[in-house]
Amino acid sequence: MLIKGYDVGPLVPGESLPARPGFWSNYLPAMCSDGECAERPVPEWFGDDGADADALSEVLFDPERRPVFRVPAEDGPGAVVIYRNLEGDYGTDYFLTHPGSGDVQQIAAWDGDFSGTGLTWRELIRIADSPFAAAEGVQETTARLLLLLPLLTDPDVPETASARLTAALVAVGAPQDTASNTAQHLLTHLTRRSRHDPTWASPLSGG
Repeated sequence: MLIKGYDVGPLVPGESLPARPGFWSNYLPAMCSDGECAERPVPEWFGDDGADADALSEVLFDPERRPVFRVPAEDGPGAVVIYRNLEGDYGTDYFLTHPGSGDVQQIAAWDGDFSGTGLTWRELIRIADSPFAAAEGVQETTARLLLLLPLLTDPDVPETASARLTAALVAVGAPQDTASNTAQHLLTHLTRRSRHDPTWASPLSGG
């Protein structure tokens, strides 16, 4: 698998992994690993157990492979998430893809802390709700939303954001009675570490 402009390989398609037990309990808590979360999420918040999470982590963080999650969009830029599983340099890289071009534009990275521009809630939802069936990648809108969630750097998410995220978590197996608390926990952390500056141009506009 090749991604133009990204030569940290070997890259392997990861789009089948979100459907496996233990995926979201690995992927989403990573955004709370910087010490700023009052309480670190546990697998049970996402409907998993420790064994599920441990088994999936061996796949996600395999130093011989770099799982790639493509989130193509039909009406504008899409996104790509890559696990950079390098010995001594583990992290997650986030890119935008642009229609009609094979190039990717890195907008953020996670190396124990978030760096980069990120997306507003509106931008995130625009990509999540615009699957492009003609392109390879994740098409299901719930998985798309959750894959993009670590990119959220918007201090002013709408009131509907919590309900939307709660529904997404329930859809992937989170317990209904605790999903709203999990959603609020994640949103609170993401908006507190917001790095959006109103003078910055959106990465979706090429800024």
